[in-house]
Amino acid sequence: MNVLFIGDAVGSAACENIRNKLPTLKKTYNADTVIINGENSADGNGITPHSAKFLLNSGADVITTGNHCFKRREMNEYYETSLTVLRPINYGDDVVGKGVAVLDRGSYSLAVISLMGSAFMSSPANPFHCIDHVLSDISVKNIIVDFHAEATAEKRAMAHYLAGRVSAVIGTHTHVQTADEEILAGHTGYITDAGMSGVIDSVLGIKKEIIIRKMMTGFPERHEYAEGEQTICGVVVSINEKNGVCDFIQRIKC
Repeated sequence: MNVLFIGDAVGSAACENIRNKLPTLKKTYNADTVIINGENSADGNGITPHSAKFLLNSGADVITTGNHCFKRREMNEYYETSLTVLRPINYGDDVVGKGVAVLDRGSYSLAVISLMGSAFMSSPANPFHCIDHVLSDISVKNIIVDFHAEATAEKRAMAHYLAGRVSAVIGTHTHVQTADEEILAGHTGYITDAGMSGVIDSVLGIKKEIIIRKMMTGFPERHEYAEGEQTICGVVVSINEKNGVCDFIQRIKC
């Protein structure tokens, strides 16, 4: 089983670029499943029902999110009914939406978990406690965790904590692809950050002039998505569906 994971999609232009390139990417990497972090997929920040449906109709099987998952109020009702658009499991069962999706692939199943970090972020619950609780209720061997976190140390700590227990821990949120893909404990694929899908000539997808000005003056600025040449960043992981072991992980950037 090959899983294609695409890092944070930033705005409608990035979503359009993903739609155009995804068929080729799926063919190139023989991808059976596509997961996209879409928490920034809507213009103006956050995710909307429109941007979520756009990515699903473009070929995504599951959409994960993060700290911007509830940025847009119109998502509340959508989370309530969707089985494949996830908000972080940290919010618990009393909050609308789901943090886990289980895909039935016939001869095997794949669980996808959206998890958010707590270091330098407003996480409603400790991610280590959350993941323990969720894994105790999952009987699926093939498990992908999108760990949406700020701190590199927290991401690596979580990866080692889950080594041998899940198939892959894929970091998101910082929008900069890292060069540390590896397989931990001979079982769990890991990368600190899958990277961003958005405009190359930008600061994390935002117009660079705005961010530079904000950092120089300290004054608040309204963020605007940059325009120009797009990139898609992510990883491909190969998993033995019989035992959930990741035997290959490769970062991609195109």
